[in-house]
Amino acid sequence: MNNKKNNRFMPILLAISVVIGIFIGTFYANHFSGNRLSIINSSSNKLNNLLHIIDDQYVDTVDVNDLVEKAMPQILSELDPHSVYISAKDVQTANDDLRGSFSGVGIEFTIRQDTLHVQKVISNGPAERAGLIAGDKIVVVDDKPFTGKTLTNEEAMHRLKGPKDTKVKLGIMRYGEKKIREFVVTRGEIPTKSITATYMLDKETGYIRIRNFGENTYPELLIALARLSQENFRNLTIDLRGNTGGYLQSAVQIANEFLPKNRLIVYTQGRKSPRQEYRSDGRGSYQHIPLVVLIDEGSASASEILAGAIQDNDRGTIIGRRSFGKGLVQQPISFNDQSMIRLTIARYYSPSGRCIQKHYTSGDNKDYEEDLMARYEHGEFFSQDSIKHEGPAYKTTIGRTVYGGGGITPDIFIAEDTTDVTSYYKQASMSGLIIQYAFEYTDQNRSKLCQFKSVNELEKYLKQQNTVEKFANYADQKGLKRRNLMIQRSHKLLERFINSRIIYNIMSEEAWMEYLNEDDPVILETLKVFRSGTAFPTAPAQNNEMKKAAYIKPFDYRGPHTASTHIAHLS
Repeated sequence: MNNKKNNRFMPILLAISVVIGIFIGTFYANHFSGNRLSIINSSSNKLNNLLHIIDDQYVDTVDVNDLVEKAMPQILSELDPHSVYISAKDVQTANDDLRGSFSGVGIEFTIRQDTLHVQKVISNGPAERAGLIAGDKIVVVDDKPFTGKTLTNEEAMHRLKGPKDTKVKLGIMRYGEKKIREFVVTRGEIPTKSITATYMLDKETGYIRIRNFGENTYPELLIALARLSQENFRNLTIDLRGNTGGYLQSAVQIANEFLPKNRLIVYTQGRKSPRQEYRSDGRGSYQHIPLVVLIDEGSASASEILAGAIQDNDRGTIIGRRSFGKGLVQQPISFNDQSMIRLTIARYYSPSGRCIQKHYTSGDNKDYEEDLMARYEHGEFFSQDSIKHEGPAYKTTIGRTVYGGGGITPDIFIAEDTTDVTSYYKQASMSGLIIQYAFEYTDQNRSKLCQFKSVNELEKYLKQQNTVEKFANYADQKGLKRRNLMIQRSHKLLERFINSRIIYNIMSEEAWMEYLNEDDPVILETLKVFRSGTAFPTAPAQNNEMKKAAYIKPFDYRGPHTASTHIAHLS
């Protein structure tokens, strides 16, 4: 009898327990979580209701999914400049550069005059096996036109990349030919290198250029250091100019290679991300080698982590110009449809405690995006005194002053000089005519140029070919009127640009960098620092003396205000 009564009241007791549980849960959520869950649910319901109303009652048919895709970037842009939405079709492309490989046709390209030009064909890659050569213009992809105003880097990569062993049909316009050639390329796995140059600057000084910080950057660095060890290097230059960053862990691994045990490399911290420190473990094999790190306004994120760790620990000398200023940490979060967001969850801080992130206004990225141009117009590229430090001063391990906010300020500033830059040179470089001419010159003389096995041999040959005069004639035919006085004034810059592109086309990126570095004031200052024995900062006074050395930098088309003259992409 008692069991029957208990069974009869059991549902009522369970219901009362559930109600009490809900009440207690709601009470604690409201009082101890700021009613945050209710706010989120309320906002979420409001957005869902809005989409439902539009889908149900709007005057025209609406693709709600497309509406959501367009709204996601807008919502994230209200937070900060680096929280972004990546659609499902773009996720692989966004990750390929850092992953160390991708599946594609194996070319490096640039877009000029609404046409895709093949800058370089990757050795032993699918495109080379199919017969493509540098200088080719891809005008048709899978029987569809591939030129015009709608052609973008993103569209090109989307059309040319694809799963391994799939085929793509390319229509090619080749120099000197009027008919379109057709090639069928079977896509394959293409390796991408983070380290694009490793060689000796002189008999004692090794040079390593790191393009970005990907999954394989650290092992690539160890290979590069082993290669330099075979040449008995005693000093090391790490070039981070134009390096936009990548994985934090890669930067930490590399910094660890040069720092004594238990040195703070970087720490991250955010509202929901407790402080996390990254310290050296003392196992690095190059803790005592004299070190110089090169940076410029294109060095960002992980580049700034590495440069900041070296500078704040007084481990080496930073040379160049103030870095970009990105100190926000993004976490990738994937959705069920394979799309993802990169959400800012923390800031990173250098060992001295400074945050490198430059100022931004939430919801308005215009000033942020135009910051580098503002720096250029303000004169920062030409004078160290023009640098505006946004944050307070901090101290390194030996008491040197460094500044937070707005990037890493180098120990030795190298000014940019536009003395020999003329309007003719600007038009020649920005129009893409120099690159076009270099392509055509390379194609016309490929058999001869391939005979040269070293940069020095090819450089000497090109100097005898009067490439500047030949270019001036070529450009005149293309609509860039000759300006003899301007050509004479900018002769050295024109020759440097033209010959460097020919060397790049016929050899490699390493050969290209070796040629450009020959008379680069940043490299000349680097060698001076090593020879004077001041690569290890030892006291504030000494560092101030080092800052007095300011060299004039020739106009360099690698700079951000002229970067469009050399934007290379892999597909």
